[in-house]
Amino acid sequence: MYKNKTFLAIIPARGGSKRLPRKNILELKGKPLIEWSIEAGLNSNYIDNVVVSSDDEEILSIAKKSGANTIKRPNVLANDTATTFDAIRHTIEHVTTNYDYIVLLQPTSPLRNNKHIDEAIELLEQKDANAIISVCEMEHSPLWANSLDESLSMKGFLKDELLNKRSQDLETFYRLNGAIYICKTQKLLDEKSFFLKEQIYAYIMKQRNSIDIDNDIDFKMAEVLIDEN
Repeated sequence: MYKNKTFLAIIPARGGSKRLPRKNILELKGKPLIEWSIEAGLNSNYIDNVVVSSDDEEILSIAKKSGANTIKRPNVLANDTATTFDAIRHTIEHVTTNYDYIVLLQPTSPLRNNKHIDEAIELLEQKDANAIISVCEMEHSPLWANSLDESLSMKGFLKDELLNKRSQDLETFYRLNGAIYICKTQKLLDEKSFFLKEQIYAYIMKQRNSIDIDNDIDFKMAEVLIDEN
């Protein structure tokens, strides 16, 4: 609880993963990947309840052993067409307590910790926000990117005003890092998205804490960063 507001952390974790099979329970530096997010939620000063939603019995078992509460997700909400919102709504409908805010913690962000979560919740209060979403600075400017046609011609690839500019002279851009999503529960249910129309703000994280594991390269990068920390 923070400022008399309650917070439910939801960690959605499907059993299937095409790019990195069983990634949510792969051992990362001595513990299953999902356990990193469970610990972050449990160690938060403000999170009231941490719930793992999954269709997979092994994931649910690991979550329970790690101290989280669990909700079995039906298979129809775990296929490739099901959305994260579907899983979140299912969880909200099956917890016995009403919470003021939902905190989505994706299990693929192991370097997001309890300090980041608490800072994001504090920012929520400071901004009188309906939603907070974590971002980080982009590794490369999108101004240096464009599409290519079949000819591979680079004519007009960059705008004239960008030619010969140094990267440090370009505007700073930010990207979603997938680590933290916070939203007023009723607003989330009404708009079916964390990306609300009003009173939504960014919580900026460092790039090194923003690794989002999607493939084996991301996984190896996370191991290196954890060793450095």
